[in-house]
Amino acid sequence: MTVDVSARRRREVIDALRRGTVPGNGLDLLAVGLGRFEAAIDAELDTAAAGGAVFKAVRGEYGAGKTFFTRWLAERAKHRGMATAEVQISETETPLHKLETVYRRICDNLTTAEFPPSALRPVLDAWMYTLEEDVLATGDIAETDSDALDDGVDRLLDRRLGEIARSAPAFAAALRGYRTAAGAGDQATAEGLSAWLGGQPNVASTVRRTAGLKGELDHFGALAFLQGLLTVLRGCGHPGLLVVLDEVETLQRMRSDVRDKALNALRQLIDEVDSGRFPGLYLVITGTPAFFDGVQGAQRLPPLAQRLATDFTADARFDNPRAVQLRLPGFTTDGLRELGGRVRDLFITGLPDRDRVAATVDDAYLALLADTVTGRLGGKVGVAPRVFLKKLVADVLDRTEQFPDFDPRRDYPVTVTAAELTDVERNAAGLAVESVDDIDLTLP
Repeated sequence: MTVDVSARRRREVIDALRRGTVPGNGLDLLAVGLGRFEAAIDAELDTAAAGGAVFKAVRGEYGAGKTFFTRWLAERAKHRGMATAEVQISETETPLHKLETVYRRICDNLTTAEFPPSALRPVLDAWMYTLEEDVLATGDIAETDSDALDDGVDRLLDRRLGEIARSAPAFAAALRGYRTAAGAGDQATAEGLSAWLGGQPNVASTVRRTAGLKGELDHFGALAFLQGLLTVLRGCGHPGLLVVLDEVETLQRMRSDVRDKALNALRQLIDEVDSGRFPGLYLVITGTPAFFDGVQGAQRLPPLAQRLATDFTADARFDNPRAVQLRLPGFTTDGLRELGGRVRDLFITGLPDRDRVAATVDDAYLALLADTVTGRLGGKVGVAPRVFLKKLVADVLDRTEQFPDFDPRRDYPVTVTAAELTDVERNAAGLAVESVDDIDLTLP
């Protein structure tokens, strides 16, 4: 494989794999087996970027690559100028039935191609700048006439917010207050109002009073604030927002009353997306098959189950990527070997002795390493990629590059400890969570 990628991007990917984590960027370089989804996903992203709204559910067992898939999707969204936010659903940190908390996490994790999380403050500043530029572009107001400019921006702000200003007047009031504070150089007040717009609780009452605000964001106001956020994003050049609600299967472990509220909140979100309330929103949820099909998951609320219903009785080769649910079958052995080849080729790009490293870590060795790691993890290829890639980069490729006489077949008895495995990987290997015994992965 010929790799055409910057040194910085290559380093970010390799460093993440060395740590055993999913890279934050460059996932297109590792996207094995996702080609069949590209056309449908790109069409849906184009729909969202054009002002439509999309809902998608991604199902897969633990280790099937749901996190990789959603981050790959986020990269494609950013290439279109969209903002993204990944939210981990949990009973204590982000309960799904409290939409004000979900909205707050969206703002906390908001990112764009230019700004890392949280990108809310830069987005607000960009929107205010765009309003001023649009007012000055009319030619009716001189740049030196600050009073007329302020009045013109206020009127344009009201027009841009439109329906949101009627359903969530506090959002518009906070934006006005933020612009006034930022313009006056009052950074403390501007920061406080930015936090309030992001759904943060416990913003000082003195800050809220400057914009005429009372109380805090509640469950019912959260959806209106999400509308406002989408409006602000569009106004500063981001045509949409991809929101990923990850690990919704955690709902199954909650108390029945909390679970029912969360399932109903999810049903409400899907309906609001379908109604067109959120132009530019691409909403994705991820979960295990047990959540979508089990009696403690979506099937507990028939209206939700109906909205998520997708027929997976046919062979996975014929799954419809345009359906409301996508099924990730996980890695095959061939896919794992291909992934290893991509990582090796990415690693050796730019090395002065790349031919030596490639010859030492050849395709035959990659296949041997992949088969051995998979075999010792219960033959479950789906849980092997993280361990396989971490060992490949940190223990094989790094050593081969640095030590010319290193031969992984001879000098590297592949072992891992239970302490470096996730719970799912330990279970696959047949180890207790508390075990720290070595797993013998010595290559034959």
